[in-house]
Amino acid sequence: MDRQASAPHQRSGSRTAMVPADRLLGWVERFTASHGPAVEDLDDGGLVLRAADGTKALLRAPWPTDGRPGRGATELDRLASLASQERGLGLLLVRRGGYAIAAASGSTILAWKSGKRLVEIKATAEHAARIYKDQRIEYIVPGGDRASVDQVLAQPALRSVAGRTRLAFLDIQEPKSSVLAKAAADACSVRVIVSDPPD
Repeated sequence: MDRQASAPHQRSGSRTAMVPADRLLGWVERFTASHGPAVEDLDDGGLVLRAADGTKALLRAPWPTDGRPGRGATELDRLASLASQERGLGLLLVRRGGYAIAAASGSTILAWKSGKRLVEIKATAEHAARIYKDQRIEYIVPGGDRASVDQVLAQPALRSVAGRTRLAFLDIQEPKSSVLAKAAADACSVRVIVSDPPD
């Protein structure tokens, strides 16, 4: 079943980090060293770590299992394993002043195109269709301006991928080729939201 993941909103007393799968276990070790031993719970669409000092960390997988769950003895191991899988991504970063489009396998960019001009929705969709053609696109990674992304995906040229699951929306201020590598890496990372203990 397709779903649209929404980016977590920044709450007062919280911060968000994008943690690559190969660094997740180290991140958790540092978290528990700073905040005390943590209890793990599955909740809020992810793995919640509740530390002894009341600090909470919500760890969300970059994508759904889709029949390919992570492996490991603990929920944390399985989350890191799931995030380390290579998935086919279609990055679609759009704002009124430009666009950056890419097909990626995991964080590796396979094909891309970008432009710095007033975005024409139909032309941007046609560029995306050419980039995505003959690539394995399992998920769409949207970013930039939500309304513009939605308009691009509604174009007939993208009919074949418009129904794909959308991953968490990326906050991209200026879509251009130089941001694609980081956007792909962020899309493949575990999204960690750390909340300070209540007063």
